[in-house]
Amino acid sequence: MNLLLANDTKNDLDLDLIRERAEKTIEEVLRVENFTENAEVSLSIVDMETIHRLNKEYREVDRPTDVLSFPMDEEGYDNEGNSIFLLGDIVICLDVAENQAKDFGHSLEREMMYLICHSTLHLLGYDHIEEDDKLEMRSREKEVMKNLGVFK
Repeated sequence: MNLLLANDTKNDLDLDLIRERAEKTIEEVLRVENFTENAEVSLSIVDMETIHRLNKEYREVDRPTDVLSFPMDEEGYDNEGNSIFLLGDIVICLDVAENQAKDFGHSLEREMMYLICHSTLHLLGYDHIEEDDKLEMRSREKEVMKNLGVFK
C-alpha cells in the first residue's frame, strides 16, 4: 500500500506519526475487506476554509465537514512501473477533527484513525445514505477500530 500524505494546514504536524497511523488504518480496512491489490491512497490534511470550499464545490453543501472521500477506482503505476490500484483521495479537516475529538472525549489520534477508516470504506464503495447501508458501514468501522485497539 502506498500513501501520499500532504499537510495543507499552517500547523506543524508530526507527519511520521500520521503516516504510521494512517497506513495501519488503511491496511486494516483493506485486510478486513479482503482487498489484496497493491493500492495507493492520497491523504490531505486541510484547514476549515479548504474543506468548506471543497464541500461546497463537490457536494453542494455550504459548510465545513470533517472528511471528504474522492474515489478513483482505476489502475495506475507506481514510480517503478508496477501496477497499482488508485483507490482515491481522503481529505481531513484538522480543525473539525480536533473539535470532534474534544466533543467525543477521545484523542485526536483516535479521531483521525476513525475518519481515515470511514473514508477508506467510502473509497471502497460503502455509503451511509440508506439505513441498511449505514448499519453495514458502521459494522465494518467497528470491526476495524476494534482490530486497531482504538474502539471506544
